[in-house]
Amino acid sequence: MEPRKTPPEYVLEIFADTTTVRDVLKGILNLIFFHRYFPSIRPKTFDVLDFTLPAINDVDLETLIDSRISSLVRQHSSSATGHGHGLDPSSGGTATGGGTGGVRGRIAVEFYEKKRRRSGIWFPGLAGKGEEEICWEVWNLEVTIATPRTESERAKVRRAMENMLQKAALKILSIVNHEKDHIPPITTSDSNPFPYRIVLNPRSDSWQNRFGLY
Repeated sequence: MEPRKTPPEYVLEIFADTTTVRDVLKGILNLIFFHRYFPSIRPKTFDVLDFTLPAINDVDLETLIDSRISSLVRQHSSSATGHGHGLDPSSGGTATGGGTGGVRGRIAVEFYEKKRRRSGIWFPGLAGKGEEEICWEVWNLEVTIATPRTESERAKVRRAMENMLQKAALKILSIVNHEKDHIPPITTSDSNPFPYRIVLNPRSDSWQNRFGLY
């Protein structure tokens, strides 16, 4: 049996405050899907901070994105209860909690291709027994959320968010424009040839075992 190849993984460092994190994540996720969502769509735009980003006009996708972002925000709110989250002035814009900084949550976007299962010497009689999904690309968003408490901190966080969003958008555009050889050919007439999944706090090795795709 041919060994399954590891899909390329791209990491985006996301930094936002509690009032802007939903829009920041929605803008970045829409930018990824704008370049990886192949059904016929009517594009639209989405404004976040001082940027206008392309977005996908698809109700199901919008609902899924909103659901995952809401879960991440609830998780952050729950973990922050009783533990002050501020901005460490010496960290250059890193959220802190209980005196420590770091990633508060992760969201992964995974794209799959469908392939018909093939029979072999180990599993005779399986020809035509359905399809399998093989992951061909993963985007990992490592999210840090800050809660600035003063006007000075809010101004600093705002500058950090704008800088982060610009860098993330440019990184996405560079990847989608230069790294194309791994994209599978479209071999199906399905409206969405490449199933996708948005996963909250994924395990680093679990993409191979995920099914029930969207």
